[in-house]
Amino acid sequence: MKLELGLIRVSSVKFGEATRFAKGTLEVNRSELQRAALDDPRIHQCDIDLAHPGDEVRIIPVKDVIEPRVKVKGNGDIFPGMEGKVTRVGEGRTHVLQGATIVTTGKIVGFQEGIIDMSGPGADYTPFSATHNIVVTADPVEGLSKHQHEQALRLVGFRAARYVAEAARDIVPDEVRTYEWPSLPEAVGRYPGVPKVVYLYMLQSQGLLHDTYVYGIDAKRTLPTLISPTEVMDGAIVSGNCVSACDKNTTFHHLNNPVIEELFESHGRDLNFIGVVISNENVTLADKERSSSYATKLVQFLGADGAVVSEEGFGNPDADLIMNCVRLESLGIKTVLITDEYAGQDGASQSLADSAPEADAVVTAGNANELVTLPPMPKVIGHVAEAQRIAGGFDGSLAPDGSITVEIQAITGATNELGFNKMGARGY
Repeated sequence: MKLELGLIRVSSVKFGEATRFAKGTLEVNRSELQRAALDDPRIHQCDIDLAHPGDEVRIIPVKDVIEPRVKVKGNGDIFPGMEGKVTRVGEGRTHVLQGATIVTTGKIVGFQEGIIDMSGPGADYTPFSATHNIVVTADPVEGLSKHQHEQALRLVGFRAARYVAEAARDIVPDEVRTYEWPSLPEAVGRYPGVPKVVYLYMLQSQGLLHDTYVYGIDAKRTLPTLISPTEVMDGAIVSGNCVSACDKNTTFHHLNNPVIEELFESHGRDLNFIGVVISNENVTLADKERSSSYATKLVQFLGADGAVVSEEGFGNPDADLIMNCVRLESLGIKTVLITDEYAGQDGASQSLADSAPEADAVVTAGNANELVTLPPMPKVIGHVAEAQRIAGGFDGSLAPDGSITVEIQAITGATNELGFNKMGARGY
């Protein structure tokens, strides 16, 4: 499989008479985008706003962040099984509006959503303070179930992203990056002098509203399986979950997974990157045992010498993470874990809900319980009262002057467990 990503760098976004791209500027026809987003009887109305780096703007509560991409050559369609038709992706050419995003927001039905501040101290914790964000605030009709409410708001984002991405279809990219993924026998036989490494990619799937979709199928309905890293880059995996904002993998994170990027970068030099195994995260012990046994078996079948394991979420998923580590190490496969920590606001508590001596190589993305005060913003997109309900907030988080005191758990992407964040530590 060969995938070309045509990167079209966006330096500014503005509203205009037509949706088009020229000389670094993405123009968006606001009314047309609204019509595209509203193409669902479950959505009552929506508003479109822009938020740029450095703006005194707060977006709350953030549901998903999506990078606009369009398939311009080859089979398949971006976001297959969601808005796109269900055909295999991961090859051909896809154009990327790099530096622009679709951010979805709306009233929450749970509590695990987040905040993006475009300036001030909160901006230092989220990578999305550095992107040009097209914010879609959608209001569903009354009477929907929680799951229908969430599904409708998620699909709004994909429709918006597909509409905006069409502006990139006929543009000559600033850069084309090529990723090739050979057959398994060929991959395993390459680069005999370096260790063979597999990426075990844990997907949040722990119940209602904790969903990740693979080709449109809720990951909780699947057994662990193999996937090409180019399929991940091409939209095969998307977010649909409400885990804490700090370590949620938004759809943007899946499309730009830095673990996959770095493994490709080191491929053939320091290691032989031979595969990606995706595994769901589970609630019951039996389901955890089943998925861990199956996932680690696949890693072993690939002939891996080493594995990188990333989790999504915290607490209950820590058990899956450690279980995978112990099983892999028992098979003689050297394992590195990527996680974040919930060590209390003073940093003195146990960082993970589970641990084992085998987990002796861990990359941390930071302590999500750290407190931060976000100053008032002149403009708020969304529903600021949700600051007291979202994970990391509490009664009294929202002050009368509009400032918000929360744990950084509430900031989108602050401690992302793929390493797509602005802080952390790495051990060598």
